[in-house]
Amino acid sequence: MRRLLLLLSAFAVASTVAVTDADAQQRRRPDDEQAQRKKQEDKEKKDKEWSLTPAPLRVRPNAGPCPYVKILYDAARYVEFDGREASSAVAYSGELDGIEASCEYREDDPINVDLNVLLSLGRGPQGESADKTYRYWVAVTARNQQVIAKQYFDVPVRFTQERMTVRDRVEGIVIPRASEAVNGSNFEILVGFDVTPEMAQFNREGKRFRVNAGQTTAAK
Repeated sequence: MRRLLLLLSAFAVASTVAVTDADAQQRRRPDDEQAQRKKQEDKEKKDKEWSLTPAPLRVRPNAGPCPYVKILYDAARYVEFDGREASSAVAYSGELDGIEASCEYREDDPINVDLNVLLSLGRGPQGESADKTYRYWVAVTARNQQVIAKQYFDVPVRFTQERMTVRDRVEGIVIPRASEAVNGSNFEILVGFDVTPEMAQFNREGKRFRVNAGQTTAAK
């Protein structure tokens, strides 16, 4: 009888130990998973901290500012009429929408300028051909003084819709400098369409088209 009790006691102790070990394993499993996650997070954080990306190269500054670039108001738009000034009589139109410019020069080197010219071009009711070549010019002047140099550029366009946007790039504008004391602020770069005197006057007067009582007329 005592032997049986001892066996039962031993069995009870073994069962208790087994249950205790199982509970301990259950408690350790979430702890182990949390530790693994933390370890992984720490590793990712360390990798991120030590991941080196190349720093941008330091751009050497110019010897001075870039020339002032602007669109000449009288030549900012191109409106070609077939006869009278009316929207129904427009053959082709164009507008200089903007210019991006960059320059580079060091010491007493010449100033090198590159331009990106944005043009908005249109084909009106009287535009018989889908092909049209627009011409614009770029002029370099001494600030508020005479023109030093002027060059013309052609932009051929084939209209696949009534209005199109074209970006034209002009590279290699070279402006000589007499000395290091002369910088970009001493010059201007002007851009404009190659327009007729009538077109220039139309632009100068600030004319626009408006719809009035079902009729389209030219208006100031």
